[in-house]
Amino acid sequence: MATKKAAARYYGTGRRKSSVARVYLVPGKGEITINKKTIDEYFGEETLKVIVRQPLVATQTEDKFDILVNVYGGGFTGQAGAIRHGISRALLEADTDEYRPILKKEGFLTRDPRMKERKKYGLKAARRAPQFSKR
Repeated sequence: MATKKAAARYYGTGRRKSSVARVYLVPGKGEITINKKTIDEYFGEETLKVIVRQPLVATQTEDKFDILVNVYGGGFTGQAGAIRHGISRALLEADTDEYRPILKKEGFLTRDPRMKERKKYGLKAARRAPQFSKR
């Protein structure tokens, strides 16, 4: 009875603002697929593509893994940050000892805590007060 060993698949969850990214790293040649689209189809801006690739560039693994991403919530910037966080966590699963100091130094493992501030009663927004008039 021959048993087939599944190809190594590393998983990482990334979050930023209200975006959540589920990231899978599969050994391959460096293709990034986001919600079944290529990175170029999904992100229009070049800066967002750079943000997504940062952990791969830092660890010099651009052409070692294919990246499959499922991301939802928030806007494009938040999603790019969530994907970066997810890729960093998945890389740790792949090889903790080698990649952890590099990713930690760059700050890619830290979940960005900045969130939208809640609206307060008596105000129009989080801090925006109604217009004041003397008369």
